[in-house]
Amino acid sequence: MGGIRSVVLVSGGMDSLVTAALAADAGGTAFLHVSYGQRTEARERTAFRRIADHFDIRHRLEAAMPAVRAIGGSALTDPAIPIRTDGVDRAGIPASYVPFRNAQLLALAVSWAEVLGARSVWIGAVEEDSSGYPDCREAFFHAFGESVRLGTARPGAIRIEAPLLHKTKAEIVRLGLRLGVPFELSWSCYVSEEEACGTCDSCRLRLGAFRENGVVDPIRYAPPASRP
Repeated sequence: MGGIRSVVLVSGGMDSLVTAALAADAGGTAFLHVSYGQRTEARERTAFRRIADHFDIRHRLEAAMPAVRAIGGSALTDPAIPIRTDGVDRAGIPASYVPFRNAQLLALAVSWAEVLGARSVWIGAVEEDSSGYPDCREAFFHAFGESVRLGTARPGAIRIEAPLLHKTKAEIVRLGLRLGVPFELSWSCYVSEEEACGTCDSCRLRLGAFRENGVVDPIRYAPPASRP
């Protein structure tokens, strides 16, 4: 396992793709994808595999956390809870928040980093994208990093890296374009696995970011007339 410097959480979304590109540039990267019963689980897994192939990643792991769906409490894991389509500028925590998900994802990534001897774990979290998600805040990552320092076999050896945390979606797209990342391989829609819906919060943020950069998002969207 020698030579692995970092473990990157790759959901298959736009932000994780750009984060993966930044980490892969330094080499010695392992990719981790976690399914947790989300609505677009299969499509996100496909995106992960295509992204890992693009970066020629040998060390890759697909894990599952079925208990997250069983616990419920999120529109992403419980089909009885509707996905909001009325925009992201709302007060409070949205229904798409998956309770304490980032802590669980990071815990798996840190465990694997310990086994691989990696010195960092990368996550594509974005405060703008959080829309009120408490586990997308800088304070959360600082606190989790301290837990990693205290709770791992090599105290202080593994850092948590969130390079996009304070970037806007438009800045992330701009950075990705500069890096030449294959945005067409990524998937961000909360609702659909065939054509992106174009109306969920994630699609709205993504479309707005590409629009601000004056470029067309390369993934396929449902025609406006057929959107929910």
